[in-house]
Amino acid sequence: MNYKRKAGGGRKPQAAGKVFEGRVYVLRTGCPWKALSKAELGSASALHRYFLEGQEAGLFEVLWRHSLLEYDEMEGIAWQWQSLDGAKVKAPMALDRVERRPHP
Repeated sequence: MNYKRKAGGGRKPQAAGKVFEGRVYVLRTGCPWKALSKAELGSASALHRYFLEGQEAGLFEVLWRHSLLEYDEMEGIAWQWQSLDGAKVKAPMALDRVERRPHP
């Protein structure tokens, strides 16, 4: 037996602007999804689901590619030589929003 949801049933989709804002906030700060403000951005689990759907659809690769091409047109990129450096640290802005729980 296949389940069919009633037309109009379930929660309404989140506004595209709020979904984008949530994605950018998490990517910029490193904040955990569950620490997002529900009042400001909506359901963290829904935002995460939209993020995963965008990732599977290749959204971020397309955005990255278009951003690189636009920057190359504006400023120019030295494509012959590139270097990358990075560090992995805890996100300091996330500490304010995550509640502390004792470990079992």
